Amino acid sequence: MKNFFARFIKDEAGATAIEYGLIAALIGVVIILGVKKLGTTLSATFDKVAGNL
Repeated sequence: MKNFFARFIKDEAGATAIEYGLIAALIGVVIILGVKKLGTTLSATFDKVAGNL
């Protein structure tokens, strides 16, 4: 039992998966914010074009 806990504490495989998950979540947030900003800019541009027509 003592050997099991020693191996469990030294095992870092789960930490790597968590790190990859956090990186993926951060990339997702950046993409969402970028698309939202782009959508706002495009909406303003289309409103301006529609107003000029």
